[in-house]
Amino acid sequence: MKTDVDFMQIALQQAQLAWDLGEVPVGAVLVKDGEVIAYGYNQPIDKHDPTAHAEIMALRAGAEILGNYRLPGCELYVTLEPCMMCAGAMMHARLAKVVYGASDPKTGVCGSVLNLFEQSKLNHHTAVIGGVMSEECSTLLKDFFASRRAAQKKPMAINR
Repeated sequence: MKTDVDFMQIALQQAQLAWDLGEVPVGAVLVKDGEVIAYGYNQPIDKHDPTAHAEIMALRAGAEILGNYRLPGCELYVTLEPCMMCAGAMMHARLAKVVYGASDPKTGVCGSVLNLFEQSKLNHHTAVIGGVMSEECSTLLKDFFASRRAAQKKPMAINR
């Protein structure tokens, strides 16, 4: 039986696909009954779509595969703590659980900035587990942004 770490490793592979396209490396994997149903990785730049976060891409693919916009019993593994948009989509999909790797102190709503899933006035409460493979997930993001900063600092060649 696969563990949270096994699924997060798959999400990290998805994040690498995002990096390869020049996108912020975030990956997600949707799981039901211990089996991977769908994948997603960040694509907002490539798709010219501000909603094309890894989580949304995985939820869309999973809903299409299962033939239902509700995804009860499903779990989502994502390399970065979800933002408000993604958390809202997870609630509407009725996910059973979200597992994330790296915390996001700027936009994370699973405990960093706030915990949207703990709001008692909301009608669905998804279980949240954070910090699974957090070092690997954080390192991938840090390395990506360091490489972007380094590329911007390179002097431009002058052709004479």
